[in-house]
Amino acid sequence: MIKKAYADTSAGQVHYRKSDGKGAPLVCLHQTASSSQMFVALMRALTGTRPIYAFDTPGFGGSFDPEGMPALTDYCGWLLEAFDDVGLRRFHLLGHHTGACLGVEIAARHPDRVRSLSMIGPVPLTAAERKEFSKHYGAPFAPDADGAYLKTTWDYVKALGTGDDLDLQHREFVDTARAYMGRYQIYTGVWEQDFVAYYKAAACPLQIMCAPGDVLYPFFERARQLRPDAEAVTLKGTNFEPDQDTPGIVAALKPFLERHDGA
Repeated sequence: MIKKAYADTSAGQVHYRKSDGKGAPLVCLHQTASSSQMFVALMRALTGTRPIYAFDTPGFGGSFDPEGMPALTDYCGWLLEAFDDVGLRRFHLLGHHTGACLGVEIAARHPDRVRSLSMIGPVPLTAAERKEFSKHYGAPFAPDADGAYLKTTWDYVKALGTGDDLDLQHREFVDTARAYMGRYQIYTGVWEQDFVAYYKAAACPLQIMCAPGDVLYPFFERARQLRPDAEAVTLKGTNFEPDQDTPGIVAALKPFLERHDGA
């Protein structure tokens, strides 16, 4: 059974999902502008193997909305407070896209907390590439009087590769519409983060995964070259790999975590 609850932080409450199990816990951090819902299929597939937590980043899902324009370091701090509140001292991390950015910073800055780091869609962009991405992934789809923003949001999600899966399309549309401001806030932080510096500094065991249809796949080989020690896995799908290739992730992730439970 997947349960839902809230963790307290100094800035507000963070919503999370949890499935029970024994052993070293796995913490999942979602992409923008999804929520912990994107890990439900994976959590079900791994039920009972270990405790699994999936958190809604502040500004998304059921979590509090941050004020101003936080840096990614602020988000990492809030998440660590949430981890502390639920008793997560040392854990494996799995991050997807923005979740990978948060995960790699936590792993680099808090090596005593992280047993291993797995990333779906690592983000090893140059400063120039981050600037270019910011032109396409940033400006909020703010509510308007005639509701046109809803069609804009629907089309944006569709273009990310939901295909014919209307349940996936609807879920991601609802999450993105809810997080119209959270998306803008956190993407501003993502494009300012030096992912590569944290990626090089992370001392824990690393695993990187990506699908050919993922917007970050063109940078996957660079991620391999920057960290040849990272276990690299090619998945199926687009930007929604946990739904589109759940078996592929399980086949790679489960043995990786088991090998590094003692890290």
